[in-house]
Amino acid sequence: MVNERYRFTSIGNSAMRIVGALGVALAGLSVIGAATAYGQMEKRSQYEGTTAAVVDGKGNLQVPSDYRTAYQMLGSWAVAKEDGPGSKDLHVVYASPGTIAAYRKDGHFPDGAVLVKEVYHATTQDMTTGTVSSAGTLAGWFVMVKDSVGRFPENKLWGDGWGWAWFDATDPQKTTSTDYKTDCQSCHVPARESDWIYTHGYPPLNR
Repeated sequence: MVNERYRFTSIGNSAMRIVGALGVALAGLSVIGAATAYGQMEKRSQYEGTTAAVVDGKGNLQVPSDYRTAYQMLGSWAVAKEDGPGSKDLHVVYASPGTIAAYRKDGHFPDGAVLVKEVYHATTQDMTTGTVSSAGTLAGWFVMVKDSVGRFPENKLWGDGWGWAWFDATDPQKTTSTDYKTDCQSCHVPARESDWIYTHGYPPLNR
């Protein structure tokens, strides 16, 4: 009888230990799950569609990997040399799908519109058509994302209706910009009345 009581007591204690261990394990999994969910929430973009691949949950921007094939070309700019014929830089600008159609419809950039500007150091040479400048080495990209609702008030790369960021050619996923007002916007001041964009240089926007 004593042996039987001892056996049942041992079994009960073992069961309690197993239950306790399972409880600890489940609690640990819950903590891991919560941390994972929180991390995913931080990474989840407030945008949808094409824009979600450019902006994460904190407002960090990156250069879209498919802009040359999936985006539409807006236009290009040539920055003249200061000491001779030709251009020193060439800028080629792309817009995310649907941006041009939306702008032609009502004269405004739609929320979530992405503009990507490639900046090249130009090469100049004499050709049969004359002195010609063409794209040489890629210097980097300038990316802008339209934000009509003020999604990231604490992020210094967002404001005045846009997200702004420059990326060196060596790293399309990490911007070198720290504050859009000092690093980006000064070049756009003359275009303030056209939503900070030099729209006159982009023929596809003409209605």
